[in-house]
Amino acid sequence: MTRYKAVVAYDGSGFSGYQVQPGKRTVQREIEAALKKIHKGNVVRITASGRTDAGVHAKGQVIHFDSPFAIPPDAFRMALETRTPRDISFRSVEAVADDFHARFDTTGKEYQYVIKRSELFDPFMRHFAWHYPYPLDLLKMEEASRVLIGEHDFTSFCRTKTEQENKVRTIYAISIEQPAEDILTLTYRGNGFLYNMVRILTGALLDSGQGRLTPQGLKEALDAKNREALRSKTAPPEGLYLMNVFYDEFGK
Repeated sequence: MTRYKAVVAYDGSGFSGYQVQPGKRTVQREIEAALKKIHKGNVVRITASGRTDAGVHAKGQVIHFDSPFAIPPDAFRMALETRTPRDISFRSVEAVADDFHARFDTTGKEYQYVIKRSELFDPFMRHFAWHYPYPLDLLKMEEASRVLIGEHDFTSFCRTKTEQENKVRTIYAISIEQPAEDILTLTYRGNGFLYNMVRILTGALLDSGQGRLTPQGLKEALDAKNREALRSKTAPPEGLYLMNVFYDEFGK
């Protein structure tokens, strides 16, 4: 058996999330269906770095799987590329050590949230950005973001009903950039993220940019370790992208 690592990109708007669900179209189901074709009807299970919700996109999701076939990585990538639908693409495939694990070996992840700031709604961006036509003070957002940097208990920034008991995470960097006049991107890099954490962080930073939440108020909500202490809404899924998954030391 050879263990393969693959970097996968997908448009999440047509999926009910990454993980297999009965009767639902998911990223995992489509990839495993392609592997089953390649392996002449034999089931091959894949393991990902983590799950993404319905509507969430990925540019750098990482998976691993084991195969009895000794297929050159480039040929394996093309075989998967041609057997999966057009809303999934394989960026790379490589043979790795037998003990490599896409989920447990991660040292960090990078997410990006895209906001469309135009006054008029753009129907062509509806699946790929959050339409947010309200005034924002970017300096206030940057000031608030500094409260979140470092190691904290992020209970206030995750969904109340989460299975994860340890809610301590470290955020290494938050970048707020405007690559185009009507586009705003928020990029988060950390050692890990809780369920809905990036979307809740985004909602809080937008509230800060609107003057509804001060840095002190944000710190108090963080220290409260209670989702109800933070009134900010959870940003919708369509603006969220899993950009990179890291397996070694990276820029902190």
